[in-house]
Amino acid sequence: MYLFGKITVTAVIPDELSKLKDIAYNLWWSWNSEAIDLYREIDLALWEKLGKNPVRFLKEVSQKKLEAKLNDPDYMQRYRKVVEDYEAYMSETDTWFSRNFPDKKDHMVAYFSAEYGLNEVLPIYSGGLGVLSGDHCKSASDLGIPFTAIGLFYKEGYFSQHINSEGWQETIFTPLNPSNLPIKPALNDKGEEVIISVELPGRVVYAKVWVVKIGRVNLYLMDTDIDQNSPHDRALLPDSTAETRRQEYNRKFSLE
Repeated sequence: MYLFGKITVTAVIPDELSKLKDIAYNLWWSWNSEAIDLYREIDLALWEKLGKNPVRFLKEVSQKKLEAKLNDPDYMQRYRKVVEDYEAYMSETDTWFSRNFPDKKDHMVAYFSAEYGLNEVLPIYSGGLGVLSGDHCKSASDLGIPFTAIGLFYKEGYFSQHINSEGWQETIFTPLNPSNLPIKPALNDKGEEVIISVELPGRVVYAKVWVVKIGRVNLYLMDTDIDQNSPHDRALLPDSTAETRRQEYNRKFSLE
């Protein structure tokens, strides 16, 4: 018997529920309980099992359970309300910023942070700095501030810990799969993926750019783990802790 590959079968989202996918890719849902309820009520056990991640949830939920909601008048009424709220929020022009700073509408705030704590489904943060940065993005969205955030994509995310059989604490890094996250490649005007270059002493490092939608705010994350880079440059951003990054870098290249 030969194994040629792995096939993943996902449900086809009915047209009547198509906005569930759009909303899943905008972290607006994460601070809106009515939006969260739309996912969890389809299959609560699966929702909890997948870490309350709507992107992955929609890939793994059964077709039968999705279609069952089409015959639930109460659910469909609440679905339509959430969609209306989401679209009204995204298209709102009468915001705190527009009312108080009408002459600044063409300006843009560029916000840089080493980490962003937006939601546990995107574990690219480790503490207070990340949570503060994430809250700044959400507040800027609510206030209608023209605001663009820039950061780094740590593909091993933030670690989890457990106590092993000998009573010692162990750290576990779980690689992140972008296809299961509320994140998409940033595209240029031609529909091509954005790759930027950074000149360093003796070499050029390239980074793919991902975009995270946070309400009306875009967060752009740089990712060096791409084919254009050498192996050691691809390993520049494996996880979210500086000390672990240093140890991993040194281990791979026998520097200690």
